[in-house]
Amino acid sequence: MLRWRLILGVLFVAAFVAVCWLDSVVTRPGAFLLPAVLMVSWMAVVELLEMFNNRGRQPAAWSLYCGVLLAVLSAGVPVLWPGAVAADTVTGLGWLAIGLAFGLLLAFCGELVRYDGRWHTTINLGLAALTILYVGGLAGFVVQLRLLHVGTANSDGRLGMLALVSLIATVKMSDIGQYAVGRLVGRHKLSPLVSPGKTWEGALGGIVLAVITAWIAFDWGAQMLIGSHAIDSEPVAVISFGVAVAIAGILGDLGESMIKRDAGVKDSSTWLPGFGGVLDLLDSVLAAAPVAYLFWALGIVGPSLSR
Repeated sequence: MLRWRLILGVLFVAAFVAVCWLDSVVTRPGAFLLPAVLMVSWMAVVELLEMFNNRGRQPAAWSLYCGVLLAVLSAGVPVLWPGAVAADTVTGLGWLAIGLAFGLLLAFCGELVRYDGRWHTTINLGLAALTILYVGGLAGFVVQLRLLHVGTANSDGRLGMLALVSLIATVKMSDIGQYAVGRLVGRHKLSPLVSPGKTWEGALGGIVLAVITAWIAFDWGAQMLIGSHAIDSEPVAVISFGVAVAIAGILGDLGESMIKRDAGVKDSSTWLPGFGGVLDLLDSVLAAAPVAYLFWALGIVGPSLSR
């Protein structure tokens, strides 16, 4: 397993770097990221459906796929339709909100067309809504981070790339810190019923490494990505960003572990030896994405979206 973790880990990093590089050289930011997010979102829905089915719960699969697809595509409207960015009434998260609303309507449709008067309809509808919000909504925030400031004056998309890279680097380094410190000195269980391997010591180590990573991202990373216009964020802001993103990532990891425990499975799937499934790999990133977006939207790190 360790061999597979090392091999796949290197491949994931290489694939991420390749997507970021390709996305940074095209004239339309998000042109490479959006298809990648759509692909992993589809895989995540497959995994959730398998876990639901493992407990005999069978929401209408087509409504989950279509709802998640609609949410992610709505978040990527500025990629698909650049002129939409200029609209004052529906910009940024407005598109994602619209996609989620219509995704919920699709969930209702999925259960309406097969309603048989039995009690399980509400459960299936709840599972469909959860999937659309969890996968489609949170993945939509990842897309929105990449599109930060796109369409505004003097923006070429590099700030959005910094926002995306800083999120993923901070969260994944936090995951590494949690694992390493937990294995070395972990004694006190963080949530023994949900994730027996997680410890308070590991969580603290992950938060510390997240802060260090955020500091590097907003200093060296910013200089590399946007040159002379490097982000001049206050130390307190960068530390707060690292702590908040790490905590959100931990909650996301625990939340996905809870779903797996309820489904009676160890991993969300066996697609990725040593890692589990796509959700096992992305759970912390998905949960941390809206937190990172809030820091950027309020101008706590980087320029405010209202500027």
